Amino acid sequence: MKASSSTAVTFLGIGLMGSRQARRLLEAGYQLTVWNRSREKAEALVPLGAQVAETAVEAVQRANVIILMLENGAIVSDVLFSQGFVDALRPGSIIIDMSSIKPAEAQDHARHLAERGVQHIDAPVSGGTVGAEQGTLAIMAGGNEQAFSRVKPILEVMGRPVHVGPHGAGQLAKLANQIIVGVTIGAVAEALLLAQRGGADPAKVREALRGGFAESRILELHGQRMVERDFITKGRSVTHLKDLDNALDAAERLALEAVPYTALTADLFRGLIEHAGDLDHSGLLVELERRNVAAR
Repeated sequence: MKASSSTAVTFLGIGLMGSRQARRLLEAGYQLTVWNRSREKAEALVPLGAQVAETAVEAVQRANVIILMLENGAIVSDVLFSQGFVDALRPGSIIIDMSSIKPAEAQDHARHLAERGVQHIDAPVSGGTVGAEQGTLAIMAGGNEQAFSRVKPILEVMGRPVHVGPHGAGQLAKLANQIIVGVTIGAVAEALLLAQRGGADPAKVREALRGGFAESRILELHGQRMVERDFITKGRSVTHLKDLDNALDAAERLALEAVPYTALTADLFRGLIEHAGDLDHSGLLVELERRNVAAR
């Protein structure tokens, strides 16, 4: 589904991520209608050629493809099943939900939309605002493979899409991503705290570890933030906690009784938010420091 005069795309949710993704679609030549609850965020895209809709229902009336990038599953459900929304969708249209929500919610949405002849792809992302701006997002897609193939060119404007399985599988892949990222942030924070407590220079320890088996993007980027104590929010802790809680919910539904790393990391994020606020997720170091002071 390459950019053409017949490809009408609607983008719902013009936040930190959505604004950058929508910008890339406009630059690629897609006809784009945008909607956001805070209209001024959507209006910022008008100079690039976007049309701003007054309501979500109005936004989807002429679209072939509808992209959602919303905060959580409750908001996605609220938009999808608001009065008149489903009735306004064109038969044969495809909804791509790039929000991070529970796999069970994605499956439920797909089932209800299929009853109305609308296809659904769950396609959450990883890569943050930098990846959204550069079009390098990791995009994990679940749903019908034929529907995925139809919208793959649109997704490729925003990043690297991979079809990972049926409805809900994209959300499971995103949760896997968030477990790995969260646990690794915690491991890097704990390791640097240990090194510093013993008298080693954490900046030099990080430098020494680079290139060895401990090397990772987390050690590179988040480790640097820890060394510099730069916890200005780039990746929200509240969002990461939401994803870890969703992973715990998925594990319970799948009868996985032992997911200790996910549970511990979620507990650390909960403590961080309670005592220090919504810092960057590399701020797990702050929570580990607090717990070690409290334990003395």
